[in-house]
This record gives sequence, structure tokens and C-alpha cells, in this order.
Amino acid sequence: MDVQGRYRRNVQLPQIGEAGQRRLLDSRVLVIGAGGLGSPVSMYLAAAGVGHLGIADADVVDISNLQRQILHGTPDLDTPKVFSARARLRNINPDVDVKVYHQWITPENIAEVMEPYDFVVEATDNIHVKFLVNDACVLVGQPFSHGGIREFTGQTLTVNPGQTACLRCLFPEAPAREEKRVELGVLGSVAGMLGTIQATEAIKYLTGAGEPLYNTLLGFDALVMHFRKTKISRDPHCPLCGESPKIRTFEQLAAAF
Repeated sequence: MDVQGRYRRNVQLPQIGEAGQRRLLDSRVLVIGAGGLGSPVSMYLAAAGVGHLGIADADVVDISNLQRQILHGTPDLDTPKVFSARARLRNINPDVDVKVYHQWITPENIAEVMEPYDFVVEATDNIHVKFLVNDACVLVGQPFSHGGIREFTGQTLTVNPGQTACLRCLFPEAPAREEKRVELGVLGSVAGMLGTIQATEAIKYLTGAGEPLYNTLLGFDALVMHFRKTKISRDPHCPLCGESPKIRTFEQLAAAF
């Protein structure tokens, strides 16, 4: 493939170059969630030339999604998100192979879904799935990006298991499950802000460019446009990656979930 055409502006970056672009074309990234975060993540990864994208989501497009979930449009209403996502990504870049998983990610299927991929982007709106992705990735040694948004704020962390802090180093226990989830507002452009950061983290990991957000929680408040970096470290008492982990198998992960 001629990388000097579509990808010329990537190749001109000395931190990426032709070798880095070819690594992107050979890479496999799984995006869990095709909503507010998954939209900009997958669109920018496709545009950058990540050769193989997996998109996992069981939901269908609702009109309330369209304010922020830019993978989808009005004609896609009531369509499974992964199918409208695949069509949009193929339109952005036909070089990219897009595999879709029209299913919820669970303790029973996550290992099989993740197995073919080099990097995982967690882009869901469910706190318990965020912990599930963290736990599964750490168990199998899969690098990943965690992200979350709420109203005008966002935060993200990149994890390289065995070398860096994981989500449970910060929050050892997932919050208790609510009988009914409380729906909060979120500014659509905030999802775009965080999603593009997560896409950049994936590209940096795959090409070796720059310094990923290892041991660093990046947060921002868009109302005042304030960004902060909080340095964190591996917790020796972490129930997942500490010296005496409580979660060692997928059976224990399922019980904890």
C-alpha cells in the first residue's frame, strides 16, 4: 500500500514516519462502546489507518444519541449501532477492516472478544463494564485506554498491565449497583474531546510515539477549560495487580462482576 497518499501527513511526522504508519496498518484495536466516546475514537483510528478495528455494542441508535454520537445519523435510527458504525467507518476509510460484535460485553465473552487485538479502548457509559474491561485486560496483559465523561468533565488513563497502575489501584472496589441508573446530561463536544484523546493514546501506543498516559490520570473541566494531570502509582495492595491479588481468574472476575 502506498502510505504517501492517504496517510502522507502521518508519515511526515518524524515520531511516526513510514514505519509507524505501516505498524498502524497492521494493528488491531478493539473499541468497546459505539456511543459518545466510541464515535470519535473509532473515526480517528479509522482515518489514521489502523488496519483492523473491532466495534462492540449491543445497543440501537436512539434519537437522543445523535447530540453526541457522531458515528450515527438520523437515517440510522433504530439500527444496531455497530452496523451504522461499520458503514460510517468504511466510508471514512475503505482500507480498514471493521469487525462488529453486536453483543454486550460480559465476563463470559470478554476474553474471546479481546483475544485478537493489540489494544483495547474502553468507551462505555457503564461503570461496572469499565471495571470489567480493566480487570480482564490486566488478567491477560492487554494494554488499554480507560475513559469516562460526565456533564462537562472527562478523565482518562492508559494502562499497560504489569508495568503501570490500573483502575483498581485508584478505586479498589466498584460502586454498588443502583436499582435504576440515573441519567445525567453530557455536552456532546465533551465526548469528542475525550474520545480524540483516547484515540491519540492508542496511536501513540501502537507506533511508539511520545509518552502514553501511564501512571497518569488526565482530567478536564470544559466549563472553565481546565486540564489536570494526577500522578498515580501501582498499589501493592491492589486487589487485581497487587502483591496478593484477590482476582486471579476469569471465574473470580465473573463473581466480582
